[in-house]
Amino acid sequence: MGGTGYYTHRDCWKHEMGAGHPECPQRLDVIEDRLLLSGVADALDKRDAPLASRADLLLAHDGHYLDSLRGMSDRLLEDYAAGGPAHAAIDPDTSLGLHSWQAALRASGAALAATDAVIAGDLANAFCAVRPPGHHAERAKSMGFCFFNHVAIAARYALDRHGLRRVAIVDFDVHHGNGTENILAGDDRVLMASFFQHPFYPFSGTAAPAGNMLNLPVPAYTRGLEIRDLVETHWTPRMDAFAPELILVSAGFDAHREDDMGQLGLTDQDFVWLSQWVMDMARRHARGRVVSVLEGGYALDALARCVEGHVRVLAGLS
Repeated sequence: MGGTGYYTHRDCWKHEMGAGHPECPQRLDVIEDRLLLSGVADALDKRDAPLASRADLLLAHDGHYLDSLRGMSDRLLEDYAAGGPAHAAIDPDTSLGLHSWQAALRASGAALAATDAVIAGDLANAFCAVRPPGHHAERAKSMGFCFFNHVAIAARYALDRHGLRRVAIVDFDVHHGNGTENILAGDDRVLMASFFQHPFYPFSGTAAPAGNMLNLPVPAYTRGLEIRDLVETHWTPRMDAFAPELILVSAGFDAHREDDMGQLGLTDQDFVWLSQWVMDMARRHARGRVVSVLEGGYALDALARCVEGHVRVLAGLS
């Protein structure tokens, strides 16, 4: 079995939603710099993310939605060439830029290529350093900085294309992964385990979730030791009973206490602990197979440190 893959693509740097937007290309800069300076990059199998196909996207998204978003992107490029703006607003938080469509295809493509390699045994596990993020994208709606739901697409891909029977998703972003729940709720082949600040954007995840959604809403200022207790009490027995054949991670790091996008109190070491928990579950049930995809994380120093810690665990360096 191979080592730890690291999927990214320069197209993911080109997506931008305007000056001062927190979901910025510098997020990938600080991650890459940290991995290089720490020496962790030397232990990774770095690979370029391919483009996801329309057939891939249709595993989780509505065709009319994809056509509408592609049309919006094409019109933006035409208008920009004629002197128009460089962005088209979708909602107050989310804008389509000149390179957003291509970047989002690369981000989904990374998750799919990593899934292929990990299931085949070419890689033991993988981390996808990509943007835009994905877990807020619903079947037919962009929102929360997200256009395509990379993890939901990868889950359906593993099930429908590779024939896996059970896939787990672990989402530790500070925001509820409403898009992933929207797409996969009621699919008993999937177990989604998520904790998130509540009440908080996107104000979902608490109203009688489907049986395959293991949601842990927590109040502002919850600290890491409390999260660890909740994970051990609620997630571990359900994950053991489910016995996933692959674990996908929506790896958001905005629950960090230094991140102003939320008000939770996790530390670097809490994210290491969560990463170790994922790997323990994967070794127990899924032959160690994990594909992790970057979601949130906007305090740049904390993001870089936490991704380093996360990837160290994946690569067996800590």
